Amino acid sequence: MASHPDLVFTNGSVFAPPASSRAMSSVAVGGGCIVAVGDDDVRALAGPGTEIVDLAGGLLVPGFQDAHVHPVQGGLERMRCDLSELRTREEYLDRIRSYAEAHPEAEWITGSGWAMAAFPGGTPTAADLDAVVPDRPVYLPNRDHHGAWVNSRALEVAGIDASTPDPSDGRLERDGEGRPSGTLHEGAIDLIFRHLPADTIEELTAALIGAQGYLHSLGITAWQDAIVGAYASINDAAGAYAALAADGRLTAKVVGALWWQRDQGSDQIASLADKRERLTAGRFRATSVKIMQDGVAENFTAHMLDPYLDAGAAATTNHGIAFVDPAALAEHVTALDREGFQVHVHAIGDAAVRETLDAFEAARTANGAASFATRRHHIAHLQLIHPDDVPRFGALGVAANMQALWAAYEPQMTELTIPFLGEERSGWQYPFGDLARSGATLAMGSDWPVSTPDPLEAIHVAVNRVLSDGEGGPDVDRRPFLPEQALDVTTALTAYTAGSAWVNHLDDTTGTIEVGKAADLAVLDRDVRLTPEAVAEARVVATYVDGNHVF
Repeated sequence: MASHPDLVFTNGSVFAPPASSRAMSSVAVGGGCIVAVGDDDVRALAGPGTEIVDLAGGLLVPGFQDAHVHPVQGGLERMRCDLSELRTREEYLDRIRSYAEAHPEAEWITGSGWAMAAFPGGTPTAADLDAVVPDRPVYLPNRDHHGAWVNSRALEVAGIDASTPDPSDGRLERDGEGRPSGTLHEGAIDLIFRHLPADTIEELTAALIGAQGYLHSLGITAWQDAIVGAYASINDAAGAYAALAADGRLTAKVVGALWWQRDQGSDQIASLADKRERLTAGRFRATSVKIMQDGVAENFTAHMLDPYLDAGAAATTNHGIAFVDPAALAEHVTALDREGFQVHVHAIGDAAVRETLDAFEAARTANGAASFATRRHHIAHLQLIHPDDVPRFGALGVAANMQALWAAYEPQMTELTIPFLGEERSGWQYPFGDLARSGATLAMGSDWPVSTPDPLEAIHVAVNRVLSDGEGGPDVDRRPFLPEQALDVTTALTAYTAGSAWVNHLDDTTGTIEVGKAADLAVLDRDVRLTPEAVAEARVVATYVDGNHVF
């Protein structure tokens, strides 16, 4: 080495590639890259100008990479009426009342973060909101952004009444007389959202800057933004990314998944290719396309092979919704693959997962296995996978993009999901262990602001199949949820680092601690491999991107 390194991390443990059998305690960084990995030999490289970072017995890991996240939306919600840390109807209403009183200038009261399980049937009412904000429209998406809670004034502004039909891709909750009662599902959200004042580029940029700082504080150095484009309650993040990438304020490495308009066909691919060219700059690459194939199980819009059950455990006729016709999905995915796009699909129900795998298989057959493999397509969420489809991920080379925090007992699972799936199907949920054993590539993400973006909380659930004390609250069911599907802590850490780097086409330069790779690193206050039952108790104490201290 011609000169001394800029940084030496030492006095701890290093999460190095699995192929390495040597326990290592030190890493040297120079010029933004890792220049040495080892032990005493690396510490000896330090010179007078080298900064020594004392790991203090902690664990140095590659920077976490969130493979499915919505940072601009998360940032906006932290700036507005944020309900995400609350749990009950009464807490929500108190926060909404106090927020409205503190913001008399706001034309609309907006925010997000309420949980369906806080309300009977998962459907809050306009009447409750009317009692705390009677004078202005209120629009509050829930945590998963597949539903929204509105007051009577919002319904009035949007011209929604008993005569308003349900859109083809959504549903209005109604009272016994057919009048909209205050909860909207899926595509029905847009009936209200289109009337909201547009967010300014200044607001969107501020939201992204705030979100980036928050994600860095959790050890996250890269991510895939799962919707870049205008969709329901998701704001178009393109302008914010372009602004920050242009002037160097984007310190994370980001892939943008351009939104697929499901009411259009393959004729939109030309415009997506144009956006890819225009938006890709600096640390931002718009190289993926996001397709939402179905909804969510809690509101019965996730697409199922067999129908949902009713409250009495009898079969209904409702299979949920396939937002894109399966035959058309295969055509679109084949065309996108041919155009060089990675395809990132939301699929919750077992029918949606199968339809997506069928589409990928069609693309692979049409365009050739070698070309198909370079795209690194992936399916996100994967709540319900029919056992016959689990081996297809590895066989096709399609990555499983897991939101592991959801694989636990909590009210939405126990009250709004399991009773309507039945015992057999409930046992097919979040089969991470089976996916790993079948040879699938595993990546991990959060879907923030749907749920916390803290990788350690998600890894905790992936390993233990139970929520941590901090995330679950005092009343959470402490039984492990399908413990046979748990991952070991090394596999889970690898999914949130190297696995997501592979999905993001960043694995040549990030995702593992190896000489020559970028110094995208996070320092944990303990070695979580030693106490896997308590992963969530660990904390990130520092984060680096290209050797620069960003947290």
